[in-house]
Amino acid sequence: MGRLFGTDGVRGVANVDLTAEMALGLSVAAAHVLGEAGSFEGHRPVAVVGRDPRASGEFLEAAVVAGLASAGVDVLRVGVLPTPAVAYLTGSLGADLGVMLSASHNPMPDNGVKFFARGGHKLPDELEDRIEATYHEHAAGEPWQRPTGAGVGRVRDHGEGFDGYVAHLVGVLPNRLDGLKVVIDGAHGAAARVSPEAFARAGAEVVTIGAEPDGLNINAECGSTHLEGLRAAVVEHGADLGVAHDGDADRCLAVDARGEEVDGDQILAVLALGMREAGTLRGDTVVATVMSNLGFKLAMEREGLTLVQTAVGDRYVLEELKRGGFSLGGEQSGHVIALDHATTGDGTLTGLLLAARVAATGRTLAELVGVMERLPQVLINVPNVDKSRVATSAELGAAVTDAERELGATGRVLLRPSGTEPLVRVMVEAADIEQAHAVAGRLADAVKSALG
Repeated sequence: MGRLFGTDGVRGVANVDLTAEMALGLSVAAAHVLGEAGSFEGHRPVAVVGRDPRASGEFLEAAVVAGLASAGVDVLRVGVLPTPAVAYLTGSLGADLGVMLSASHNPMPDNGVKFFARGGHKLPDELEDRIEATYHEHAAGEPWQRPTGAGVGRVRDHGEGFDGYVAHLVGVLPNRLDGLKVVIDGAHGAAARVSPEAFARAGAEVVTIGAEPDGLNINAECGSTHLEGLRAAVVEHGADLGVAHDGDADRCLAVDARGEEVDGDQILAVLALGMREAGTLRGDTVVATVMSNLGFKLAMEREGLTLVQTAVGDRYVLEELKRGGFSLGGEQSGHVIALDHATTGDGTLTGLLLAARVAATGRTLAELVGVMERLPQVLINVPNVDKSRVATSAELGAAVTDAERELGATGRVLLRPSGTEPLVRVMVEAADIEQAHAVAGRLADAVKSALG
């Protein structure tokens, strides 16, 4: 049996892989494990529960709330809010745990359950493993100990969460956004209301697209995985920049005034230089993953900043930020963690900080991202293969060695099993885009041959 928890919670097709019974059982297991770990000692436990707007979130939320309440946990339902909002509210309300129902950038039929510990921090692997083991133990028939009478959890809606979170976002900005016109693509997701409201309160003139969620259209040809609409809207409206979120708004990608994409590496570069100028980039260090573009690494070296690289996944970036006492890190995909203001990647905050830098400097976004030259990078997702054998296949190892020999010092190769989907990601960087495409294509074929 494979591990339920991936790099970002438990995810799968709602009502097939992730059922109401599983969501309920995982929630009860989380309550028991965190209780046994001492998280609830001496007081009645409280949980914050939020979701993105996908249709399956409605029944999964009901299951999670039922599970928690049946285990004696009081529940504050905050409704449709971004993942980082649930993390923030878990901390600001002094809750013992938070639960977010979302499959992030995945298509609408998918959904997921993500747990946060006290303070709004992601659970360590050890606690996730204990929750999973406890869930399986009781799914096999071991009865739960259940409270009765006044011991059962109480459930209430917490509608103030929206305003509290938006006020927090605007309050941490170093300067206002007056004079900027910004297009926001909410991916018909959890940020559809939050992000436009935050930008407007900060002083920006806001144009919105992807801001009419109906439960079925989340991430559909919009948001951070489909930037075409944002590019066109920025040019059409003569905006200074555009920002795009994913379904649960823990990511942000951007578009400059010309309609050119600005990825997570470039956003990190801009924010890093601004924070160094303000004296808030602790250790003059940025944390990023091995997927970061080689051009980002070269730019940081040129600017005299230290780059620490981690495995792929914002949880590993976060772990390194905490371990080293650093303040900024992120991923090329747009997960950016400003640790002084958030416990996880926050797409709305990232967009606000980027816009604030444009407003403060009076320079265009295109000028600001000119600090780094992005080397050609090709990423191919190879689905329906045995991703568990990536590191052990001799055939695949030989193909990688050949590719690295061909690229030499001017490029690199990275093969990575997805943490949330049944596929392998093939990434190739080279000084020449045609060479990158050719090498990536050959490696994708090798993955299919070796692991299919």
